[in-house]
Amino acid sequence: MSVGTTDAGQSRGGSGSRPFVMLALIAASQLLGMAGWLAGGAVAHQLVVRWSLDSVAVAWLTSAVQLGFVTGTLGAAVLNLPDLIPSRWYVAGAAVGAAAANVSLLVVGSFPAALATRFLLGVFLAGVYPPAMKMAATWFKDRRGFAIGTVVGALTVGKALPYLIEALGGLGLEAVIGSTSAGALLAALLIALWYRDGPHAFPRRPFSWSLVGQVVRVPRIRLVTAGYLGHMWELYAFWTFIAAYWSASLAAQGGAPPPRLVAILAFGSIAIGVIGAVWGGIAADRLGRARVVIWSLAASGTAAIASSLVFGKGLVLVGLVVAVWGIAVIADSAQYSALVTETAPSHAVGTALTLQTSLGFLLTMVTIQLVAAAGGPATPWAFPALALGPLLGCVAMKRLLRVGVEAPARVS
Repeated sequence: MSVGTTDAGQSRGGSGSRPFVMLALIAASQLLGMAGWLAGGAVAHQLVVRWSLDSVAVAWLTSAVQLGFVTGTLGAAVLNLPDLIPSRWYVAGAAVGAAAANVSLLVVGSFPAALATRFLLGVFLAGVYPPAMKMAATWFKDRRGFAIGTVVGALTVGKALPYLIEALGGLGLEAVIGSTSAGALLAALLIALWYRDGPHAFPRRPFSWSLVGQVVRVPRIRLVTAGYLGHMWELYAFWTFIAAYWSASLAAQGGAPPPRLVAILAFGSIAIGVIGAVWGGIAADRLGRARVVIWSLAASGTAAIASSLVFGKGLVLVGLVVAVWGIAVIADSAQYSALVTETAPSHAVGTALTLQTSLGFLLTMVTIQLVAAAGGPATPWAFPALALGPLLGCVAMKRLLRVGVEAPARVS
């Protein structure tokens, strides 16, 4: 879930209030445009009844989006779409496509067809999220970490939005899918009508298959990618199963919890990540990206282990652990691609970023399916196993600090 940006501190982006107006516009578009990502999981209980699904099949409602996102990311990179199409039209068009794919879940008549709609949703969301990071960065230089963190925070709240919609009225499948699709259309309208690129344009950094082998031989890029994979190992599994965790934990205290309570707790557990995303961006600008990544990984990995220890032991105690996890799990997200831009040669940055993102989202499919196959987050070791990613990520990032991130490695 990270994007490419460069880090510079020579001058402030834009002038007056316009950079912040544009940042608010981009953030709003992400909040609305990304709401469909986890919508399938939010209404999974209804689809379970409709198609008699087991836990592994339910997990595919999210995994299909992940696979579509990888496909869309690779396709856009190979075709160089972000450089060929003006950013506002690219994002707006992708958001319209995402709305259509999302709402089509309401009319399909089988589970395989439902998975196809989720896959297409992921393909189109690959044109909504990554370009927005670049758009925000064109308006900011020395506060770029804050800007990117704000956008990541907005899309985090957006991904939690389906749970809030369900919790507010128990409205069900049609309302959740319909409203999140309408949100994507509104996001497209906002960007198409009012967004303009800022003064800090980015050089073209096209993807090239010929550079893949050369990029993976660069030690610093391998270390940053390893840290990113550790982050992605837990992130989407946490988001996908946090509602099930809350339901099982509350049930362990006696009786089935009200569905609306589970939905609002799931919303809060994901949406609280906005705190971590904004803090991570500000702290990275001041203290360094690698250090922020290490602190975030350590905190989220600890929370993953603690989630099993506090399971079924009261709303407040479980809530504290989940809140820490929800904040920490996303705080480092935007920093990995920024680190790639600082360690890779300029002509290989596009390839390195595409490779990093694709590997990360493919890995999320593995962990989502592993947790589902294990029986879900109520299984004693399922959520603590997610701590393995942050542990290995910390090892990689500490090694990166030792070797230094001063100069880009040479790729020939």
